[in-house]
Amino acid sequence: MTTSESPASTARLDDRRAQELRRDFPVLSQEVHGRPLVYLDFGATAQRPRAVLDAERAFLSEHNAAVHRGAHELAALSTGDFEDARATVAEFIGADVDEIAWQSGATDALNTVALGIGAASRGRGGEGSAPLRLGPGDEILITEAEHHANLVPWQELALATGAALRWIPVNERGTWTIDDARALVSPRTRIIAFAHVSNVTGMIAPVAELVELAAAVGAITVLDACQSVPHRPVDVHALGIDFAAFSGHKMAGPNGIGVLYGRRERLAQLPPARTGGSMIEVVAMDGTTFMDPPTRFEAGTQPVSQAVALAEACRYLRAVGMEEIRRHEEAIGARLVRELSAIPGVAVLGDGPDAPRSGLASFAVEGVHSHDVSQFLDAAGIAVRGGHHCAQPLHRRLGLTASTRASSYLTTSDDEIDALLDALRGVRAYFGADR
Repeated sequence: MTTSESPASTARLDDRRAQELRRDFPVLSQEVHGRPLVYLDFGATAQRPRAVLDAERAFLSEHNAAVHRGAHELAALSTGDFEDARATVAEFIGADVDEIAWQSGATDALNTVALGIGAASRGRGGEGSAPLRLGPGDEILITEAEHHANLVPWQELALATGAALRWIPVNERGTWTIDDARALVSPRTRIIAFAHVSNVTGMIAPVAELVELAAAVGAITVLDACQSVPHRPVDVHALGIDFAAFSGHKMAGPNGIGVLYGRRERLAQLPPARTGGSMIEVVAMDGTTFMDPPTRFEAGTQPVSQAVALAEACRYLRAVGMEEIRRHEEAIGARLVRELSAIPGVAVLGDGPDAPRSGLASFAVEGVHSHDVSQFLDAAGIAVRGGHHCAQPLHRRLGLTASTRASSYLTTSDDEIDALLDALRGVRAYFGADR
């Protein structure tokens, strides 16, 4: 099977290079409402380059078959592509190949961990799963800034086990510090779950310090890496985390696939959350044994073409350069904070432009609802996100029901940020909120 060429990693990712890369993404060449599309909603869903689209199409055209099942040639080719994709994605995040399991998305991956720990707490998995058991008196620690996908599963786990759910509070800017976390970590803390990068404020979590705090009390760390793996170099072994989750559709890959990373010993302890075909070893009418990880966590028909496309997305991003992408986006993030804050009536969520942050900025416009702001920008051809960004507790803490978010990626250029800023300067006047 052949795939498209990925971009050569010879050029620095500056504004000119971002505009060149934009041509690799077919959807970005269109007009919206008679205006050139300015896509600044990468934090929700990234667009896909031609190389990724071609890789999935080539697989479906040439090798499509059920994996790990048939003895025919197509099944062998499909299985090879599937496992090669696993190796590529594992290498992309610094994991071993048997430490990543395909999931339907990051939400699914986080639920797999929470549900598996719940099963272990009921005695599933025997003594091998004992290190994961929770009960009354134990505590699960999250932050008030979490995406609902890294909040609700822990609420459910706390209800199911009798453990207490505690959270690191955010300040008036919507961010938190390692000192805030240190004040809450105790010998009762069994799990610390947190986002590597906030999808609302762009805050970059102090991962190393949190892992150190967790290790001191024997707690498990669970990292929501949805806003980090697509945008910056991530080495899960170097970070020292126990579990991590991220989605394909946020990193120039396909929908319907996500990745659960787990340290080998943690995956071995985790009972499966879903059961059925593919993940079994021996099935009898009075009981079943399961395959070793990662296959244990892949019940049912596997997302084969999606895995192939996600691997191609990893190759594409690596060719551009993850460190280059990080620098490019952080510069955009700082500019967004600085120049949005200078617009009368616009308040940016999160820390100021000098604080480390990713390439996104969420903001509130005085007197104008975020949905109206988003529609106003859409009329100018600018796609942003309006709403609570699946982070209602964070917005509630800030006295907001919603905010507007502009999120960048490797194709974002200065011209696009100029267009956003120019349009925003007219929002309050249009809605009569400047009187």
